Amino acid sequence: MKKGYLRFFAMALMLAIIIAAAGCGGNTEQAQETRKNVLKVSMGLAEEEWKVMKEDIFPAFEEKYGIKIEPYQMEAGDTVKKLEAMHQAGAMDIDLITQDNMQLAPLVDKGLVEDLSSYRDMIPKEVIPALIPVGEFDGKLYFMPYRPNVEIAFYNEKKFDEYGLKPPTNWDELLEVAKTFKEKEGVGRVVIKQNLGPDSTIHMFDLIRSAGGDPTVLNDEGSVRAFTFLKELQPYLSPECKKADWNTPNQFLATESAYLVQNWPFTSVVVVRDGGKKEIKAYNGWRGPVKESHVLGGEVIGIPKGAPNKDMAVKFMEYLMSKEVQEKLTSKLGWPSMRTDAYGKVEDWQKPYFDAVSEALKHAEPRPNLTYWADVDKAVNGALREIIFEGKDIRATLDKYHNMIEQAKKAAGN
Repeated sequence: MKKGYLRFFAMALMLAIIIAAAGCGGNTEQAQETRKNVLKVSMGLAEEEWKVMKEDIFPAFEEKYGIKIEPYQMEAGDTVKKLEAMHQAGAMDIDLITQDNMQLAPLVDKGLVEDLSSYRDMIPKEVIPALIPVGEFDGKLYFMPYRPNVEIAFYNEKKFDEYGLKPPTNWDELLEVAKTFKEKEGVGRVVIKQNLGPDSTIHMFDLIRSAGGDPTVLNDEGSVRAFTFLKELQPYLSPECKKADWNTPNQFLATESAYLVQNWPFTSVVVVRDGGKKEIKAYNGWRGPVKESHVLGGEVIGIPKGAPNKDMAVKFMEYLMSKEVQEKLTSKLGWPSMRTDAYGKVEDWQKPYFDAVSEALKHAEPRPNLTYWADVDKAVNGALREIIFEGKDIRATLDKYHNMIEQAKKAAGN
C-alpha cells in the first residue's frame, strides 16, 4: 500500500513538472512571439532630438511593419560596458545601436556587434564616400553610415565688420584676427578648445594634421609645428578657451564673449534660429601650412551580436539611411546628412550653414579606430597642458607623450 502510494506520488510530481515545463515553454514561446513585435533601439540623444525621433521618425516605420519601437538612452561611453554585460549573460536585449564613431574599436574587438558585410549593398549610392571606411575593420563592415558631423567656424559678422576684418582662411590670418581683437578690446575673442577633454583633442587633431603631422605619433615635425603655432597664438586667445566644450561655444557666441570659434553645426539652430543672433555666420574654417583638415565626427549604426529582433533591426537600419529620414533629421535638427541628396527641404536661413558643412566635409578625416584611443586622448591633452599652460619644452614634452602612446599601442598588441 505504501509502495503504491509512493509510486502514485512520484508520477503525480513528474506530471506536475511536465505540465509546468510545458507551461513555461508556452510562456517562453509567447514571450518570444511578443518580442518580435518590439524593436529595442539604443541612442545617445538630447531631449529635443528624442522628440523628433518619437514624433517624426519612428511612427512611419512602426505603422509599416506593425511593431513598437522601444527607445533607450545610452551614452556612447556606456555602450561597450552595457552590451558586454548582456552578451556575457547570454541575455542580449538591444536590437540596434547608434554609436559615436570614436568608440567603435572596443565593440569590434570584444565581439559585441554583428558583421554587416553582407548588407553592404544597402548603403545608398548617394552616401558621402568617406563615411564608409569609418565602419570597416580588417576589410569587414561592422557599422553603417548614419550621421556625419564636422565642426565649422562660427563668427560674429558685426564685430568683424566693425574692425575691418575678414574671417581667417589660414594660420597667419587667424593670428592677425586674434591679435586685432585683443588689441581693440583688451581681451581675446578667438576660441580654440582647451578643456583638456575630447573637445580639445579634436582641435589639436585639426591643428596637427593641418601641419602635416599625425596626432597618434605626436612627436613628428607636424606635431611640433602645430604646438609651436598654438604657443604663439595663445596670448591672444579668449579666456573662454579652457571652458570650451561641444556646448559652451553657443553661450560664448550668444553673449558675445567670443567672436570666432569652431563648433558643431547644431550651433546654427541654437544660436541663430532659436536665439535670433542672425549676425552669427559660418564658413568651413582655416587651413594650416600643409592642408585644411577637420575631424570627421558623428555616429554610425550597429547591430549587437545576438540581437533578438535582428531581421527587423536590419530593416530599420535601411530606413535610417533613407532619403526620407535623412531629410527630416537635417531640416528638423540641423544634422548634416550622410546623403548628398537630402538637403532639398532645408530652409533658406539654414542653407549658408549647410554650405559651410559641405565644404568642411571635403576636408574631413576620420579619427583612427584604435583600441588604445583613450591613451591617445590622454597623451594629446597631457601635451597641451604641459606645453601651453605650464610652458614646458615642446620637443621634450612631445617625446614623453609619444612614448606613452607607443607603450599603449604595444600593450594593445598593435
